Amino acid sequence: MNLEASNGNLYNNADSFAIAFDAAWKASNVENDKDIKIDDKIQITFEKIKTHPFLIENPIQSRNIALFRIKLLGLG
Repeated sequence: MNLEASNGNLYNNADSFAIAFDAAWKASNVENDKDIKIDDKIQITFEKIKTHPFLIENPIQSRNIALFRIKLLGLG
């Protein structure tokens, strides 16, 4: 997944991360796979956006945001 091509500019903030996470989650097709644990789904998704500046500098907060997005949007 080419983040720059799909999302334009990447910024080191939570909003930019949330947009990138949502796109990577959809692209990873893990949502409906009940055999994969939620932590593994997040790791698979993070691998697609591993160069995002917010994820690099704030891995714990990124995980918290990912969990929040999953609950908020009913992605789990």
